[in-house]
Amino acid sequence: MEITKYTHYVQYYETDKMGITHHSNYVRWMEESRVDFLRQIGWDYAKFEEEGIISPVIGINCKYKHSTTFAETITITVGIEKYSGIKLVLKYKMTNQKDELVCEGTSEHCFIKNDRILQINKDYPAFHEVLMGLLESQKNG
Repeated sequence: MEITKYTHYVQYYETDKMGITHHSNYVRWMEESRVDFLRQIGWDYAKFEEEGIISPVIGINCKYKHSTTFAETITITVGIEKYSGIKLVLKYKMTNQKDELVCEGTSEHCFIKNDRILQINKDYPAFHEVLMGLLESQKNG
């Protein structure tokens, strides 16, 4: 399955008085690209909500490498860092139009339904198979 990279255009309101993107926005961009990633693999948030599933962020990590400014185009690649059947860790790589690395990070997620942590591999085997297939294709590609 080919995942299209997510594109974000830095908005003026995302910058500070010095014209530099405020650091908190990179986490927002991770969320934007994560929502897009899940939509592309057929498991968007609307589908989760229909099933009564929530997917909280249980950890986040950002490493800032290069500043960005208003009107820059940021391309975000999302992939799977780790998947245990219960916890999913996604990885993000953000580059600018010069292909310079501006930020990389991870977000950790679990899946909950009716106040119970789901075992995706058992409770939602179709979703599990998609994630395993993506992990396998990442190893081979």
